[in-house]
Amino acid sequence: MPDSDVPPGLRERKKIQTRLAIRRAAFALFAEQGYANTTVEQIAEAAEVSPRTFYRYFGVKEAVLITDDKVEPIITAFAEAPPDLPFVAAYRYAVAQVYGGLSEEEREDVLSGEQLMYSIPEARGLLYTDYVQLIDQIADALQRRGEKFGDDFERRVVAGAITGVLIAAAHGNPLPDQSLDRALAILESRLS
Repeated sequence: MPDSDVPPGLRERKKIQTRLAIRRAAFALFAEQGYANTTVEQIAEAAEVSPRTFYRYFGVKEAVLITDDKVEPIITAFAEAPPDLPFVAAYRYAVAQVYGGLSEEEREDVLSGEQLMYSIPEARGLLYTDYVQLIDQIADALQRRGEKFGDDFERRVVAGAITGVLIAAAHGNPLPDQSLDRALAILESRLS
């Protein structure tokens, strides 16, 4: 990944810490009083931020459950993966780069959020929307990688296959590091 050895600046570190603080406060409140009984205002107060700040980081309450801040770095690492890697291997490489670089605190945050996400029905619609957007992002990254496909539809189908593998490996299995790698290896071998 580009600039992976360059530590984030103060502003970026503060953003990361604010995001983590909001998610931690939300998770604690969800555990204490339930998801449905927790308001954005309560989360903001517990995280010591304004509701406006909450909405800047998360558009809706359900979004606090989604770990979407890892998507862009994965897509970037995928698009910039070594060109000699076949596209599924390049995606495996990208996932390993991003998730392998998580701190223990970040891993715990992802794990907590994903455990809750799969247990709260209100989050499922948002999750579906994120998966559809991920198909578009993977399809764009395939094009940036210079992968040759017959047309845009074929590229979207392949992106959908990768996303389907992510869904299969991740559903009910937060941080599926090894199972995701295995699932992508299965897809790669079947596409060969």
